[in-house]
Amino acid sequence: MKNIENGLIELLPRADRQRLLAAGGAVEMTLAQVLSEADQPTRHVYFPMEGFVSLISRVDTHPGLEVGMVGREGMLGVHVALSVPVAPLHAVVQGPGTALRVAVGPFRRELARSAALQRSLSRYIHVLMAQLAGSAACLRFHLIGPRLARWLLMSQDRAQSDHFHMTHEFLAYMLGVRRVGVTAAAGTLQASGLIEYHRGELRVVDRAGLEAAACSCYLADRRIYGLSIGRAAPAASAT
Repeated sequence: MKNIENGLIELLPRADRQRLLAAGGAVEMTLAQVLSEADQPTRHVYFPMEGFVSLISRVDTHPGLEVGMVGREGMLGVHVALSVPVAPLHAVVQGPGTALRVAVGPFRRELARSAALQRSLSRYIHVLMAQLAGSAACLRFHLIGPRLARWLLMSQDRAQSDHFHMTHEFLAYMLGVRRVGVTAAAGTLQASGLIEYHRGELRVVDRAGLEAAACSCYLADRRIYGLSIGRAAPAASAT
């Protein structure tokens, strides 16, 4: 297996890490792949090494809203550590890449054996709780432009790239706003020289400027990860 670059796995003692790696295998996550459905039994957990997964909440017939994101800093399926057999949210790949996939049975056995894994996941659950709560407040109080800047930074951190393929329709879906609002916000960021966007291809041009344009939730997310897990969340290099 290729070198593991997942923050939670890297924190484990060597013996615990090797057992967890042996319990699963590397898989490729493809764009738009659904990894779990809300209220459906969970069969595998995922530790992303590259790429990222959006956690989406759906209400009635509405298309859904992204309330969280999982990349190489975390794990998809952490509810299994709480003995909950079904997924609470819809999970779809938004940034393709590689992940360690472990079936629920072997994962539970390794969790029972590893006090270090138990501690890390308990802290990561706290991080996710804070992320979910922060997303609700961000949607209510922050404007589309700063929220878009925050989302692009979060995506860049997890994708480890300054280039993304995404449409205005997709961004509107993730942010829970109309397409016209995303078009205006993206146009402002582009006019300010922070991003370049053309025919679905987006590139972060000025990382520092994008951080300055983002709402306070971006730094709050990184701060809570650092305080809870013990080190700063993965970030992309400045462009």
